[in-house]
Amino acid sequence: MKILRLNQGFTQEGLANRAGVPLPTLRKFEQKGVISLEAFLKILMVLGSLEAVVGALRNDEEHFESIDDVLEDRPQKTRKYGWRT
Repeated sequence: MKILRLNQGFTQEGLANRAGVPLPTLRKFEQKGVISLEAFLKILMVLGSLEAVVGALRNDEEHFESIDDVLEDRPQKTRKYGWRT
């Protein structure tokens, strides 16, 4: 995030003001990587990288219609022992 900020010419204070995030929050994020999801999304929206993150989360390989489709797609485990009676 720091590299994105610097590449776009933002100071920490400028990015914090534009994103509506407290400056100490942004500093803590750049130093320790700790931030709330809301503040993270606000910063991404200002830097224009939100679309890249959302695109990276897309999985175009499988599309399930329901939870039953997901369960049917999982391999079934074979029991090593019988049922308890």
